[in-house]
Amino acid sequence: MLVIRLSRVGKKKYAIFRVIVSEKTKDTVGNYLELLGNYNPHTNEAVLKADRIKHWISKGAQPSGSVHNLLVEQKIIEGEKIKVANIKKKKKSDEDESQPKADQPASGGKEEKKEEPKVTPEVKMEEPKKTTEEPKKEELKEEKEENKKENKK
Repeated sequence: MLVIRLSRVGKKKYAIFRVIVSEKTKDTVGNYLELLGNYNPHTNEAVLKADRIKHWISKGAQPSGSVHNLLVEQKIIEGEKIKVANIKKKKKSDEDESQPKADQPASGGKEEKKEEPKVTPEVKMEEPKKTTEEPKKEELKEEKEENKKENKK
């Protein structure tokens, strides 16, 4: 499947994008079929080949979400913009405080909440194994001392 998408080029922390046509499974850094233009998000400047983009779309190439929004903005294709950004959901505790849930009555009727006891997993601490190295060290020291005494005689 062919995709019209952005390929990042430019300096570190100053991205500039190429608009390319490539196979969906291929990496954007590698080979691509055709360069269709470029886009600078810092100045919001886009230089695009409109006739070639329309040609590839007629052949079945699908624009990515960001490219689709860029093409709509540049009036190369018609349609509405697509929501591309991944917006994280609020944490459960934040939602409870800010908005009442749909299944709970909005009026002052409070329902009792059943609190479940928090289950903490028990961590079993293993006692360190007693090693027999200490007596061995003492025995070795004694043997060395005896050997020294014998060597002196």
